[in-house]
Amino acid sequence: MKQWVNIAKQVFDIEIQGLKEVQQSLNHTFNELVEILADCKGRIVITGIGKSGLVGRKIAATLSSTGSPAFFMHPVEGAHGDLGMLQKEDIVLAISNSGETDELNAILPSLKAIGLKIIGLTSNPHSTMAKLCDLVLKIKVSREACPLNLAPTSSTTAILVTGDALAACLIQKKQFKEQDFKRYHPAGALGQRLSENITSLMHSNVPTIQQDMPLTKALIIMNDYNFGIIFVVNEKKQLLGVFTDGDLRRIASKQQLDFKKNISAFMTKKPKFVLQTEKAAKALDIMEEHQITVLPVLNNREEKKILGIIHLHDLLGKGKFKFSV
Repeated sequence: MKQWVNIAKQVFDIEIQGLKEVQQSLNHTFNELVEILADCKGRIVITGIGKSGLVGRKIAATLSSTGSPAFFMHPVEGAHGDLGMLQKEDIVLAISNSGETDELNAILPSLKAIGLKIIGLTSNPHSTMAKLCDLVLKIKVSREACPLNLAPTSSTTAILVTGDALAACLIQKKQFKEQDFKRYHPAGALGQRLSENITSLMHSNVPTIQQDMPLTKALIIMNDYNFGIIFVVNEKKQLLGVFTDGDLRRIASKQQLDFKKNISAFMTKKPKFVLQTEKAAKALDIMEEHQITVLPVLNNREEKKILGIIHLHDLLGKGKFKFSV
């Protein structure tokens, strides 16, 4: 039985060696490329086909998420109309290990005719593609990690890491900050926020009223807090019910308003809630399922003592909006 782990380690060794070869070959051309991309007034357009195209998509995604607007354009699609997306301010990053990819080379003259600057990433600086480029960055490895030395492996890894290196340099060149990264990754920031315990996001200053108080008093308290809701509690601050702006509208539309009547007559019994031990994501699930924007936070299901209030805006990262006084 073959030792597959040993073969896998050989692949790692070959690819690591390839990366070292490319690392050692980097020179002033890489510096020039960074300066060109940093000064780009349009978008960085990545193009390539096959494995180079797949790597190009990843490079485009990395650049875009780190402050350098970029997108991937398939050469064949480009030849069939997608060149219309390009502007003179854009810069093209063409990827081809051999530099002899017919589908890619076919569109380069058209790109030059539009007035675009073309940067080539290739192992062959004397190739057809290289001759059509304004600048060529040589990325060459001595061999592929494929046992047949045929399938793009070490070469695509080298191009991928070169793309990462470009992104890292542009981050520093453009002084891209952590807050900028979060701005481009709202889902990531939201995910982190929703993993927090509900008590870290809730408001502890809660609009409450005793069940024997009149509707008039409830409306005054609701107006002071601006949550659009008031919680009806007993003397132990145990939740008995809720009354909302929506409830007020429904009662008014039925002409059943009696401001002297106790709030307990109008409240919604058995309201939805979230427990202090639960995550913010749980509160968001409840809000989405029942189409509500505010939830009381309770200590446990048995006592139902109210500890705080959570608003949809707090869950979505808009906690800077102060809803309570």
